[in-house]
Amino acid sequence: MSNLLRKNYRALGEVKAPYVHSVKHGNTLYISGLTAFGTAAQHEGIVEQAEEIFSQIRKIASEEEIDFSALIKVTIFITSFEEINGLRKVLYRNYGDHLPASSLVEVSRLFSPDLSIEIEAIFGL
Repeated sequence: MSNLLRKNYRALGEVKAPYVHSVKHGNTLYISGLTAFGTAAQHEGIVEQAEEIFSQIRKIASEEEIDFSALIKVTIFITSFEEINGLRKVLYRNYGDHLPASSLVEVSRLFSPDLSIEIEAIFGL
């Protein structure tokens, strides 16, 4: 698989684990699960954390010169459905008229107890 391009983004902070922020393969950009860890939103609710994550996803798309409307799939992991209505508003605001395929999974916890949400994204190139 010599056509894989693995990349981290300085704007998202240092990665301290064995992964990269994204992998390009063929006509697809895969973005690893992103959280609000290390940001001001880390200690906030799911809405603020989701906004931070979408800001990170937009930074990656911009750096890769990809229009956000090329977002084709997201997988969202949340620790509780309590704030689902607020999360839906964030999703609609970020997706606009370009709704991606989506999965929403409730998990018992993420890697830090402060985190309520993690999002993976896939873009078509």
